[in-house]
Amino acid sequence: MIQMFHTYKEYQNSVPALEDINLTIQKGEFVFITGPSGAGKTTLLKLITCEERASSGQIEVLGKKLNYLKKSSIPYLRRNIGCIFQDFRLLYQKTVYDNVALPLRIIGLSVGQVRPKVHEVLRSVGLGHRADTYPVQLSRGEQQRVAIARALVNQPAILLADEPTGNLDEQLGGEIFALLKEINTRGATIVVATHQQGIAEKIRRRKICLEKGRIIYDEACYESSCVLPERQRTE
Repeated sequence: MIQMFHTYKEYQNSVPALEDINLTIQKGEFVFITGPSGAGKTTLLKLITCEERASSGQIEVLGKKLNYLKKSSIPYLRRNIGCIFQDFRLLYQKTVYDNVALPLRIIGLSVGQVRPKVHEVLRSVGLGHRADTYPVQLSRGEQQRVAIARALVNQPAILLADEPTGNLDEQLGGEIFALLKEINTRGATIVVATHQQGIAEKIRRRKICLEKGRIIYDEACYESSCVLPERQRTE
């Protein structure tokens, strides 16, 4: 589903944002990418969506070799990858319905095709009654649910979440992660980047920890056991 082989990413200042990343994320996994701010978590997600290109190494996503992917093919890749963010990135002058419908309209679906898909996904995140509401009329937790619905409306194979609860209190954050776990049980592969180590500890799923752009451990942690399938330590 997602593979990186000896992947490096350097920016113009020549400081590596990611260094020798090797990982495989299988279909249907729920994975946390943890580490402090500046560890490279967001950069790693951007490589998956081709928002950034690797400086060296190999990346495969959904069977596509991203090193050789043409720019014109990137939008087709992204149709199968949903993204949610800390700041929601909603269109506040548009209704909830219009925010969620946007990805479908961009790819040219008709009104008759869009309507049932939007209402179905809004019901799935508990907002079926909020379609005609504007985001400013919603709580922050509800706004993040709108963002999740928008990310899911295309039925992507992969859902990437960059600090999805960073602007939420503990209760609302817990509700969002409960929703992400439910989405994962439906078959979506979920990758969550977070600096909130406590959240990753509470939700017993695989954790890949980054520090200064390197993987320092990769821990498969499920409901009843924790194992370390691969451990990489910096000196």
